[in-house]
Amino acid sequence: MGFILKCTLSLCQAAVDVISFILTDIKKPNMIRTIVSIEPEDKAWLDRKARQERIPMTRLVRRAIKRMREESESEPSRFNLLLRETSGLRRFGDALAYQRKLRGEWDRRK
Repeated sequence: MGFILKCTLSLCQAAVDVISFILTDIKKPNMIRTIVSIEPEDKAWLDRKARQERIPMTRLVRRAIKRMREESESEPSRFNLLLRETSGLRRFGDALAYQRKLRGEWDRRK
């Protein structure tokens, strides 16, 4: 990847970050730019990690979002797990009629 502006990281780190955003957006026009506020320690960690992997910080963030999304979409929701675990517990009679009977008892207690 070529940069529009060449400079040392120590002198213009902020400019390099901005340029990397712009270059990424230019190369992938279907991307949406989003401004996210993060803690200074998290930003420093992102910068170090991106430098270690020799990739732009933006790519590192996109990779993390993609991984988190894949994990959350592959796991069934807690509600679906509960439904699966409790499905068929009551195997006799009409469950809705039983539920109405119980609720009727609650109303009579008032």
